[in-house]
Amino acid sequence: MLTKRIIPCLDIKNGRTVKGVNFIDLKDAGDPIELAKRYADNGADELVFLDISATLEGRKTMLDMVLKVAEQVNIPFTVGGGISSIEDVEALLKCGADKISVNSSAVKRPDLINELSKRFGSQCIVVAIDAKQIDGQWKVYLAGGTIPTELDLLCWAKEVEMRGAGEILFTSMDHDGTKDGFANTVLKKLSEELNIPIIASGGAGSIQHFSDTFQLGKADAALAASVFHFGEIEIIDLKRELKKQRIPVRL
Repeated sequence: MLTKRIIPCLDIKNGRTVKGVNFIDLKDAGDPIELAKRYADNGADELVFLDISATLEGRKTMLDMVLKVAEQVNIPFTVGGGISSIEDVEALLKCGADKISVNSSAVKRPDLINELSKRFGSQCIVVAIDAKQIDGQWKVYLAGGTIPTELDLLCWAKEVEMRGAGEILFTSMDHDGTKDGFANTVLKKLSEELNIPIIASGGAGSIQHFSDTFQLGKADAALAASVFHFGEIEIIDLKRELKKQRIPVRL
């Protein structure tokens, strides 16, 4: 079994790390540069930096902050928010990002995934999918969870893979910030029907939730924010416990 990854997520708005519940009621969670360094020092496998209001505000990701974060970390670093072109990706990679994450722009113009994977390699391209259940069906949402679409989660995930994405970052909007556990049933379905890694996001509240998403949800990586930002779970403690449960992690 491949090593499972633990990934803290820095949701950035107005230069600060924020965290909410179900994508709303955002609260300040600290300085992103300080948090990034702390996580890199404490055993995180990767970092994800999402400029969550870039698309909504019609602007590009903040390059100066990406550069500062990249200077503080020695682990893979994914950046998303407002990315819609090859030029955007080139600028972010020059500032130190290892991978980029596209979401709304990929839904609006799916050929973007093909273009980016061809130019930079699929290993560099993460497609983020935010979805929630509507009448029992998982539907995709855009622009930080503010715009509903008729896209079916599984259909879109399969298309994303076909177009050259290297990974999918799936966030359950229903579970986001609730600390009630990940959406393991749909995660398992995604993991079984796709051949690329699935990063689970939304719902982490305890060490057992991480264990469950790896064992029940078959996720390749687990992403979380508030439990790390507010010191409820230390990454090294989490990994030691996962190791005890015979879940392969890097210590």
